[in-house]
Amino acid sequence: MNTKVIAEIGINHNGSVEIAKQLIDVAAVAGCDYVKFQKRNPDVCVPEEQKNKMRDTPWGEMTYLEYKYRLEFEHDEYDELFTYADSKGIGMFASVWDEDSVDFIRQYTSIMKIPSALITNDSLVSYARDRSDYLMISTGMSEEEEIEHAVEIGSPNLIFHTNSTYPSPIEDLNLNYIDWLKDKYPNSEIGYSGHEFGLVTTWAAAVKGASWVERHITLDRTMWGSDQMASVEPHGLIKLVKGLRSIEDSLGVGGPRVVLGSELSKREALRG
Repeated sequence: MNTKVIAEIGINHNGSVEIAKQLIDVAAVAGCDYVKFQKRNPDVCVPEEQKNKMRDTPWGEMTYLEYKYRLEFEHDEYDELFTYADSKGIGMFASVWDEDSVDFIRQYTSIMKIPSALITNDSLVSYARDRSDYLMISTGMSEEEEIEHAVEIGSPNLIFHTNSTYPSPIEDLNLNYIDWLKDKYPNSEIGYSGHEFGLVTTWAAAVKGASWVERHITLDRTMWGSDQMASVEPHGLIKLVKGLRSIEDSLGVGGPRVVLGSELSKREALRG
């Protein structure tokens, strides 16, 4: 067992490069393998009927389209953030929400992810598959037939089990679905992307065989933003990774039973 850990920054940076850097720092200190952002072209992703609706934001009242652009990083920011992540020894990639964003992210990395909301978008899945070396998909809010079709179209390297409620009710996590995915797709890695409160279920997913785990991260769950409340704060992320590594160390190699070095002195004392 060697579980890779993705700290999803997503849009929890609220359009601030400095907050994004702080979150990269947290992920690096915790020992995560990757940070992940979300990349969109708002003109493509925002429905026409939503674009001009007014919204109250921390930056004042603006249209929904203006708000989405307020959260979006472009080349200057990604240049800076990829360089910064590299300096901290942590990988970086993004979820891609449209074909323009696939082309954008491909300039920086060949790793990308199709979010749960878009695995039924055949054009995007195929486009990302053709332009990535390692493609991930998430299966939230999907029926089995939709997942089967996405796997057929995209041949993903990694399939995430996830529940797309933010935060997810514990009783709806269905971690046993990881077993189903492992049996059904032996040629893909199987991961777990969690949006629930707490860490125990993410540890359980790793024990179930998820070779990747992903959690949203934030500096403070009370910050502005739709994903903040379902995210893990810095001390929780450190605890999450430490727990995963302890689980890995504890599993051992299995049977048959042998007397280990730590037991020898006790064996001698009690058995002679």
